[in-house]
Amino acid sequence: MAFCKRIGLFQLTPENMTRRYFLLFALLWTGIAAQAAQPVNIIFIIGDDISWDDIGAYGNGKVKTPNLNRLAREGIKFTNMFLTASSCSPSRTSILTGRYPHNTGAAELHSPLPAHLKYFPELLKQKGYYTALAGKWHEGPHTRRAYDTLLVNQAQNGEGGELQWVNLLKSRPRNKPFFFWLSPYDAHRPWSASTNGPQHDPTRDVDIPPTLVDTRETREDLVAYYNEIARLDHYVGELEKELAAQGLSENTLIIFTADNGRPFPGSKTRLTDAGIKTPFLVKWPAGIGAGQTCQSLVSAVDIAPTLLALAGIGAGPAFQGKSFAHLFKNPDQEFRKYVFAEHNWHDYEAYERAVRTKDFLYIINKRPKLDNGGPIDANQSPSAKALKAARKTGKLSPLQEDAFKVPRASEEFFDNFKDPAQVENLVRNAAYSRQIQALKKVLAQWQNDTGDTVPEHLTPDWYDRQTGEPLPAKDQRGEMPGAAKHAERVNGKGPF
Repeated sequence: MAFCKRIGLFQLTPENMTRRYFLLFALLWTGIAAQAAQPVNIIFIIGDDISWDDIGAYGNGKVKTPNLNRLAREGIKFTNMFLTASSCSPSRTSILTGRYPHNTGAAELHSPLPAHLKYFPELLKQKGYYTALAGKWHEGPHTRRAYDTLLVNQAQNGEGGELQWVNLLKSRPRNKPFFFWLSPYDAHRPWSASTNGPQHDPTRDVDIPPTLVDTRETREDLVAYYNEIARLDHYVGELEKELAAQGLSENTLIIFTADNGRPFPGSKTRLTDAGIKTPFLVKWPAGIGAGQTCQSLVSAVDIAPTLLALAGIGAGPAFQGKSFAHLFKNPDQEFRKYVFAEHNWHDYEAYERAVRTKDFLYIINKRPKLDNGGPIDANQSPSAKALKAARKTGKLSPLQEDAFKVPRASEEFFDNFKDPAQVENLVRNAAYSRQIQALKKVLAQWQNDTGDTVPEHLTPDWYDRQTGEPLPAKDQRGEMPGAAKHAERVNGKGPF
């Protein structure tokens, strides 16, 4: 008996039912695939002068960062992410280009990036992303082309620039994926007199870093710093509320990180973990499982290739890093053996280079006759003045005394597991001679591969190291590291 049945205008028979079921399945699958292929929205939040261990998710039980802590719980926390410089603009330009500071042509503070380089937000823009920067912008005028919208230098009423975030999200074009580079002024000095978000008490809510002395001045200095971190955290929460209200939470990747260590002696501009280790939290419900921790060694030069890969863009040869996107799914995999960092002029003449593995840190210093008490905002801070006063008693620890050390060692070597605070220089310890020689060769190879140089005439001190007063050489620039080899056009990556 012939089988037939009418459904609406269609007559289904044994011959065409299979075809129609297949067509229905194909349409459903196409819809699912199209939904899955929606470009990921990306929000990159980079705090200013915030140490990795000044976030609650990284163990500081005093600082109040509930929204960043939730970001860690709902995404992935990287515990071995390292910057290429502990200095504001060189660190940021390195992230922006996926290149080491001396390979950007802007290795020193407030040096503009050259026009010929590729900036990863620019490539996202060319791919069809709406791109915007809100907050601090000091990477040079050529980077303007990377953004559809620039909202800069608009901190109001003591706010760190975060007031723009929600409005930016509301006013974006609705027909494009978006990339936001959100760069609040928090927690850069000078501190705000008052802040939104949780407040801290100097007697209860302070965790004194081992590089500082415990005095009233230090505690009040740290409380003001904590309050600015808490303000940033408050606006991260407001941003997430708006994402949820617009139904964007699932397919928006949020990154929180920082550009260098806290602006205190012993942290900012240092190549130890206190300066170059950074918080790195990533949340993306559509692509990252909650509650993950990744201990793999990762460099800031890897951020740009990773975000480009997530957008379906291949990083060209000018990007010296590599994508670590696979770590979002497999956080236990090893990634790098080495990360590299450098310290160039930041208020004061300097030339240091470092290579770090999970086990060891090796640093060379070509200006050992100069101290490193940090840049002017660190060495003239209330905490620094308290440290200087305590020094007169002769009771500083080796780590506290290190900010004043002159001459400094031309080589330093630390065992990261036995000495996590990196206090004891083991470079003369014969028991480590094999490891020291190995890292010395690796660092030399990286310098050679990337076109690094040690100019005879570096940019000199612009300020007195003791008083902070301007010097006659202020505004004079020397030769940029790598300039003699045109390192801004060298694409060598060095050991990985």
